[in-house]
Amino acid sequence: MNPVDRHYSSEHEWAKREVDGSVQIGITEFAQEQLGDIVFVELPSAGVGIAQMQKIGEVESVKSVSDIFSPISGQVIEANQSIIENPELVNQDPYGDGWLIRVLPSKLDQLDQLMSAGEYELFLNSLDH
Repeated sequence: MNPVDRHYSSEHEWAKREVDGSVQIGITEFAQEQLGDIVFVELPSAGVGIAQMQKIGEVESVKSVSDIFSPISGQVIEANQSIIENPELVNQDPYGDGWLIRVLPSKLDQLDQLMSAGEYELFLNSLDH
């Protein structure tokens, strides 16, 4: 089940607003299942400006390489160093320890353009048919 405290993109990324105003970004359970065992993650450095739906990195699995797109515009304030060293964390806990980056958003209203957990579930169901 996808956590209800996040917003979801059609590219299978999630965005979670934090208490300090930053937004944490990661990939969904569905995305990591489709990828299989993740062996490498490439992320932007702190200080990099990003735009909504811009490519911000790559996730490499034993099956393929997939681009990661930002669900929101802003400036990267932190990349998760734990997943650089242990990429399998993305498989094990995509909504927790397997998060990718934290962003200081420049357009917080972009979160409203993303899907809720319920809408994302419906979107996933539509992919099955």
